[in-house]
Amino acid sequence: MQLNDTAAIVTGGASGLGAATAAALAAKGAQVFAFDLPQAIEDAPEVAGVTYVGVDVTDPEQVAAAVATASASDVPLRTVVNCAGIGPSMRILGRKGPHDLAFYAKVVQVNLIGTFNVMTLAAEQIAQTEPLADGARGVVINTASIAAYDGQVGQAAYASSKGGVVGLTLPAARDLAQFGIRVLTIAPGIIETPMLATVSEEFRAGLAAGVPFPQRLGRPEEYAQLALAMVEHDYLNGEVVRMDGALRMAPR
Repeated sequence: MQLNDTAAIVTGGASGLGAATAAALAAKGAQVFAFDLPQAIEDAPEVAGVTYVGVDVTDPEQVAAAVATASASDVPLRTVVNCAGIGPSMRILGRKGPHDLAFYAKVVQVNLIGTFNVMTLAAEQIAQTEPLADGARGVVINTASIAAYDGQVGQAAYASSKGGVVGLTLPAARDLAQFGIRVLTIAPGIIETPMLATVSEEFRAGLAAGVPFPQRLGRPEEYAQLALAMVEHDYLNGEVVRMDGALRMAPR
């Protein structure tokens, strides 16, 4: 599928994986609508071809309005890349007592339900576009994590939410096949995102040393490169691809 003269939605588009993906899609000729929280958009860089839309991905009404904005452009909506997510940690039993249930629910709400919410409402609009070759209409790329498979100490909520994204991939691809919409998932390893910017170089070097090859942290641009390859590869569907340098996370 070609990106030129199409519209694309990227959630979490103001920073990190989302910002890199939004810029890459725009460079390919797509009109990109970067969804993110209003406070995140305030600090987002101006990028040609990228329009920022303030939206909470867990709010159905906000998402419906934002998707309508993306669908109202003069080109068809074909691509959705869900990057919005949070990654706080808490042990099931810690020094302060048992895992807070509201904390757990919040992580699942953002990472899993938010992903499902955007995918569903955007798919409704993509399904109304004119079909391309083989009946293709578009593609949804969701973001999981290697924590879905190798969740560490303190990652019960995060690993649960990302495991849900992995489990969603195949049934979603099967559900949306009749509309010509592919569904794929990227499971990144340790990526240089704003969340890692606050830690020391020594700590970052320690993380990189655990990666078999290449022995460094991943880059948001590499995530964007993989997302673009998935968009353009019409026979890739219902699959989860790890992007982690062959890293398998230790318990802690």
